[in-house]
Amino acid sequence: MQLDDDARRLLDGAGGEAARKSMEILVALGTIYEAERLIPVRSAQISGVSYANLGDAGLELLEAWARDGRVACPSTLNPAGMDLVAWRAMGIPEEFAERQLRIVRAYERMGVVPSCTCTPYFAGNRPAAGEHVAWSESSAVTFANSVLGARTNREGGPSALAAALCGRTPDYGLHRDGPRAPQFLVRVEAPLPSAAHWGALGAALGRLVPGRVPLLELSAGAAGDAGAPPEEHLMALSAALPTFGGTSIFHVAGVTPEAGRHPRPADGVAIGRRDVAEAFAALDDGVEPDLVFVGCPHASLATLRRVAGLLGGRPVRRTLWVATSRAVRERAVGEGLVGAIEASGGLVVADTCFVVAPLAGRFRAAVTDSAKGCFYARGPNAMKVRLASLEECVEAAVGGSRES
Repeated sequence: MQLDDDARRLLDGAGGEAARKSMEILVALGTIYEAERLIPVRSAQISGVSYANLGDAGLELLEAWARDGRVACPSTLNPAGMDLVAWRAMGIPEEFAERQLRIVRAYERMGVVPSCTCTPYFAGNRPAAGEHVAWSESSAVTFANSVLGARTNREGGPSALAAALCGRTPDYGLHRDGPRAPQFLVRVEAPLPSAAHWGALGAALGRLVPGRVPLLELSAGAAGDAGAPPEEHLMALSAALPTFGGTSIFHVAGVTPEAGRHPRPADGVAIGRRDVAEAFAALDDGVEPDLVFVGCPHASLATLRRVAGLLGGRPVRRTLWVATSRAVRERAVGEGLVGAIEASGGLVVADTCFVVAPLAGRFRAAVTDSAKGCFYARGPNAMKVRLASLEECVEAAVGGSRES
């Protein structure tokens, strides 16, 4: 790899031990992937935040790096394992909370903004098309590449932190033109009226053509009345596609910024109603929920407005959690949305998500509008799941059964 003088000084330890180790990580990655150089990044988004994932070993490592590590570009955090303020309302054990707060403080000492969100683009970290970033959360990476037209690989927590501390990343993968080109055409013929349907589409694509970059051409029914999907629907696809198919970029003809830059692939598939219905069925364990969860990825302000409107002041009879970023929650407080949802008995949590919160054994089954959420709820938290539209989720929360 070609290293400039500044990079060599960091590698020699001139910037401190954390920066030296970070540069070693970046050089090793660049060597593995045959990158010729390091490139500057506009921002970093760092995973490896929840104490449930890091444990004591990860906490101790972060505190060691925080002794002299300081970020070299604007950097934000992925969700933590709890709401950093209202963790008691979530039923989080005090010992877990104490260690979680130490993790966040270690990042803060390095200059990382403790936004704790998987939607940094709603919290002041929204790169422009063509800008290089080093992001790590899978849905954020896919949204940045696909919807915003920014350029990032799917970084691991250590490599994202290394990029943050050095302000650069190896120039390979999705930073380059070639790997961003669509590899097959998807004619979407099924109607996709909700974010849940777009998540089911991502799950179906992951099953049919895993690991390949799709170009989606939407029928009128798939595009919706506005002629293009809202960002919330593209967020759902951005979350599901890497979860089920390992792909970190997609293109939608006439919608996403790079869709028209590359040749139209000759190979293709059609996705119809049956494919989407099968994806829904695969994410339905056929049990009634005791948890209703919205906000994977973190809910936008528009989604919070919809939840409040759908509740309409009705009391919930099942646990309802709506997760969002701290920045969006504060705006929602100003609009009276948090007060309305919580007056109905729901809880609007920030900083966290049920994917990374320690919920094993606390809930038996969850209904959510997130295909990605279904996938991970079945994993570490060992829940039964059901994928449903936002309207169905709210009805489940107020006590309606799946037949109502």
